[in-house]
Amino acid sequence: MKNVKSLLFLFAMALAACTQSAKHDEHHHDVGNSGENPNQTLYDQVMDIHDEIMPRAEDIYQLKKELQEKLSSNPNMTADKKQELELVIAQLDSADQSMMDWMHQFKPLPDSADQEKARAYLESEMERIKKVKDLMNESIDKAKLAKN
Repeated sequence: MKNVKSLLFLFAMALAACTQSAKHDEHHHDVGNSGENPNQTLYDQVMDIHDEIMPRAEDIYQLKKELQEKLSSNPNMTADKKQELELVIAQLDSADQSMMDWMHQFKPLPDSADQEKARAYLESEMERIKKVKDLMNESIDKAKLAKN
């Protein structure tokens, strides 16, 4: 059952990544050729951060698995150490969920939209994806320390 859940999780992540990447490529192609969208650079920067951190979802999955194995294989672990590992696992889950939420909620305005509104939206999304990046990197760093 655990393997089935793991496979489903990986499949969902891969599907989400491919779908988002295809949308990114499609939007980039359409807008990039028109030369009419002044917000293209900002959109590209947002997507560059996404593309940089998306592969780290696999790191989160692997670290979570290792920490769970460490918990289950050490029944004599102190309560404090067990609580620490459980907290790190929860942080990994939270970071991963933040990325999934961002991907599902990211909906850039069409090129025909008011450019000021589009820019404001992209600026807010830049801040959101930077926070996701920070969460992912911090949780990965903590998990690497905790597994040793």
